[in-house]
Amino acid sequence: MSKASIVREWTRTDGSKCVGGSEDNAKAPPGSLMLYNSLLDEKLPFVPASGPGSKSLSWYTCGPTVYDVLHMGHARNYVTFDIIRRVLEDYFGYNILYVMNVTDVDDKIILRARRNYLLAKYKEGKHTDAEVKAFAEKAVQNSFAKQSAKLAEAEAFVVAAKEEQEAAAADKKGGLQRQLNELEGAIKNEAHKLSQIQTALSALEQAGDSATIYAVASDFVAEELDREQGKSVTDSSIFRAHAAKYEAEFTQDMDSLGVRRPDVLTRVSEYMDEIVDYVKKIVDNGMAYESNGSVYFDTTNIRACGHTYGKLKPWAVGSSALAAEGESNFETSEKRSNTDFALWKASKPGEPFWESPWGQGRPGWHIECSAMASTLIGSRMDIHTGGDDLRFPHHDNELAQAEAFYHNEGCHQWVNYFLHSGHLEIEGLKMSKSLKNFITIREALKSFSARQLRLLFVLQSWNKSMVYGEASRAEMKAREAQLKNFFQNIEVAVRGVDEITSCAKWQAEERDLSQKLQARAHQEHQHLPFQEAESASAAAPAQPLLLRKVATYVTRMLSMFGIVDASWDKPGFAEAAGGAGDAKGAGYLDAFAAFRDEV
Repeated sequence: MSKASIVREWTRTDGSKCVGGSEDNAKAPPGSLMLYNSLLDEKLPFVPASGPGSKSLSWYTCGPTVYDVLHMGHARNYVTFDIIRRVLEDYFGYNILYVMNVTDVDDKIILRARRNYLLAKYKEGKHTDAEVKAFAEKAVQNSFAKQSAKLAEAEAFVVAAKEEQEAAAADKKGGLQRQLNELEGAIKNEAHKLSQIQTALSALEQAGDSATIYAVASDFVAEELDREQGKSVTDSSIFRAHAAKYEAEFTQDMDSLGVRRPDVLTRVSEYMDEIVDYVKKIVDNGMAYESNGSVYFDTTNIRACGHTYGKLKPWAVGSSALAAEGESNFETSEKRSNTDFALWKASKPGEPFWESPWGQGRPGWHIECSAMASTLIGSRMDIHTGGDDLRFPHHDNELAQAEAFYHNEGCHQWVNYFLHSGHLEIEGLKMSKSLKNFITIREALKSFSARQLRLLFVLQSWNKSMVYGEASRAEMKAREAQLKNFFQNIEVAVRGVDEITSCAKWQAEERDLSQKLQARAHQEHQHLPFQEAESASAAAPAQPLLLRKVATYVTRMLSMFGIVDASWDKPGFAEAAGGAGDAKGAGYLDAFAAFRDEV
């Protein structure tokens, strides 16, 4: 099924129709704001749900699952959408209700909190180095066997997908090839994980004391302890304290990166009543069912009710390997179809739980966002954002849940525009905690400044994959220096010149510079790329008023992207302009500019 056949129109809040698609782009008025919409994988004219002339819009972004530290892959996502938000708010003048969730109830949080607790208790015990090593060896060997099975399973999925693709009709081959590409990428990831376990086994052979053993194998020891003793962890405060710790770190990291805070922050633990009611209504609407105290979404019946399941990645529907992402115990005999997924999970020993009509349990991952976003935004959302890896199953499942919830209101498209940021890659693999190939934000900020990181992201296509490495750091330092030089040259050129009483007649150079400025402003209004600032020549300084206008414009654009904090009427980086007010600072700037020009 092509994506073009899935989504073509939606209804605004005033009841009028808004049609999307490439053939409609030509009808958009010149200068219209265009957004790349993942629902069609095309650039479409942006029309708010509240009407073509409205400047109000709703935006929900998937926030963190707070189970561990944030890495640069997360930074790429949050800084990218902070830049787009600033463009919409500060340049286009939209009034945005910006909602972000914090997932503080989730399988990953439960596992990590439990394992950390059990590992800490184990370390407190009186174990000899030999006992610790023996237990660690058993733990790593068990992980090796488990991961070997996962790799074999991933390889079997690829073999089956190749056979299906080869036998498929011509109109099905494209989608199946995309599914096959993703499954082959999964093999690469699983093989990388197995290689890491093999490395740990080799290192463990050389380890003698407990400290070295834990440095090599603590994650494996924690996993083995959880397998043996996880059911004994019943104190719910362990899970809440774990989530609160990493939520606080998330906020600190976002502040360090200069990311604007959301207007509304939603925590899953604070919306449990709303989530239960949301699940209940989907059951009542006939698109979910209870089974042994759990509730599953009925992916077959939602199609029978006239909805489309899998709008963002239709080729992934039916692949249990892709659908299982982010959900433990995905394969279960409790489900009617292998594509069905959990809305509510029955309580198990060693897990936090809440009361519900189906017994004690907790929400599934996907239902949390649908319920919280619907509570605050309603049945029609302008923009929904997240990382590209959330397209399926998470965002496709969100859409299905919301359409099932609002089925009787005639909702067939809950979100008008989906924006997905590209992956951050390192050594050919997506940066990921599960692959253990990540660099934390705090580690990165020891090498990069927050401004350099923002420059790194703003210079990339926001929805495409990008590579992170040492070359990036060197390039961004050079880019930042280029901008500083630009502002310093202008500061030197206009210092001491009375902008009003000095000769104000424009020569050819001034007219040419003014035309370039107007052309650049028009170009950036059309496309809003980040453009390199041109050098300000000290050999033939232009009129100070014009130079200041150029610097003010560049500052305005940099400020809009969050690269500088200076106000638009005070051009330049704050530190670049800071020390130049006194004679000593001015002398340093003049000498530096002269030296640079000579070189």
